[in-house]
Amino acid sequence: MKDEKRMRFVSAEQVARLAGVSRSAVSRTFTPGASVAPATREKVLKAAEELGYHVNDLARGVLANRSRLVGVVATKPELGFRAHLTAALAKALIRRGSIPILINTGQTEEELLAAQGMLIGHRAQATIILSGSPPASFFELAQRNGQPLVVIGRSEPDADHVRVGNSEASRNAAGAFLGAGRRRLAVVGSLSGTPSIAERESAFLSAAHALGAEVAAAKAPDSDYDGGIAAARELFAGPRKPDAVFCANDQIAFGLMDFIRTELGLRIPEDVAVIGFDDVPEAAWLSYGLTTFRQDPATMAARAVELLERRLASPDAAPGYERVIPELVVRKSFVPT
Repeated sequence: MKDEKRMRFVSAEQVARLAGVSRSAVSRTFTPGASVAPATREKVLKAAEELGYHVNDLARGVLANRSRLVGVVATKPELGFRAHLTAALAKALIRRGSIPILINTGQTEEELLAAQGMLIGHRAQATIILSGSPPASFFELAQRNGQPLVVIGRSEPDADHVRVGNSEASRNAAGAFLGAGRRRLAVVGSLSGTPSIAERESAFLSAAHALGAEVAAAKAPDSDYDGGIAAARELFAGPRKPDAVFCANDQIAFGLMDFIRTELGLRIPEDVAVIGFDDVPEAAWLSYGLTTFRQDPATMAARAVELLERRLASPDAAPGYERVIPELVVRKSFVPT
């Protein structure tokens, strides 16, 4: 009984027998560009449909020493903007005929190297990294195996990368607050220490100081809703309470806004203006109406896939670079004047 229920995929040999052709004719039929007579192709396709046959891509990958798998390495891919970027990447990769495989990993060297080993072991065609700080050995191993790397959200000298205009957006946020007459500015970063978060925090501070403003800074324990609450509690505990806060991402902004309104009884934007970063769908909810800088996940995914295509076409080319500049989406939490 157990043998009867065991998984048995339809084989090319079964298709060949039903179609009355050779095994090699079946293989040629499903090999792009291979020569096969129209009548033979029709018989093979009819038999394959009747049996429910699909090509064994894993076996082909082993024979060719490569596969259509593309690894997507991310920490907490279910949260915030990263969830939407992960979904957009999956769609973009599927459209190009790739098979995305998500590795939900941590940010330590050991975890990242374990993820890489898994992908190389399965002969993944490339790896796209959304998070973590890969060690030098990560890039060295990829190079030795000829596996392209595309990094999103940071610059790495040995990899193609997609960056967001964090500095431009953050400087614009500082200028917009001051232009609207706000004088007690604050910025909320995160102890997570990701390059994007750090760049936004640093650029806002530099721009505000250059314009003659004093800025309070707080670091959320993590780049999430609870982190925003913790940062708000810290910022508003002192005598100099901010009248404008730039948050390094929308999740932080949501926590901060809820704390301001429910715990402090202050109004947004009358008492405190808030700008976020990412423009996740929740930013448009009526309860938030968050003014924020929009990162378009579809655009970033498309740029990453373009870099991958270029690398596969020209393996020895210099690392590619794509920069996406976010635009300010104005809602009720702050309206520039």
